[in-house]
Amino acid sequence: QVQLVESGGGLVQPGGSLRLSCVASGFTLSNYWMYWVRQAPGKGLEWVAVINAAGMSTFYAESVQDRFTISRDTAKNTLYLQMNNLKPEDTAHYYCASAKGPVTYRAGKDQYEYFGQGTQVTVSS
Repeated sequence: QVQLVESGGGLVQPGGSLRLSCVASGFTLSNYWMYWVRQAPGKGLEWVAVINAAGMSTFYAESVQDRFTISRDTAKNTLYLQMNNLKPEDTAHYYCASAKGPVTYRAGKDQYEYFGQGTQVTVSS
C-alpha cells in the first residue's frame, strides 16, 4: 500500500525554523521527482521545493528561495524540508507528493502520482 506520511509541522514564531519529514512506503521515492506542496487558507496548491529522481537537482519557488532546503534520505525512504526564517505568509498545509517528472508550479493533485495528507505549519507571534 502506497503511503506518504508527513510530520514536523506546528506553530512557530516569525523568524523561526521547522523541519518537515515525509516517510514514503509502498514505493521508492528515489524513482520519482519529489515535491513539497503547500496550500494556504483560501488559496490553491503550489509547490515550494522539488528534488529530481536522481537527487542531483533541486528547485525552489521564488518565495522560499534561500530559506527552505529540500533533501532526502534514500536509506530511510524519507523526504525532508528544512524551513528557516519562517514568515507569516508561509502559513499553510504542507504536503509531500511524487510525480514521474516536472509538474507546473500550481499543478492540481491530479498531476501528482502520490500525495500525502499533509501537516499544518502556522507562523504567528
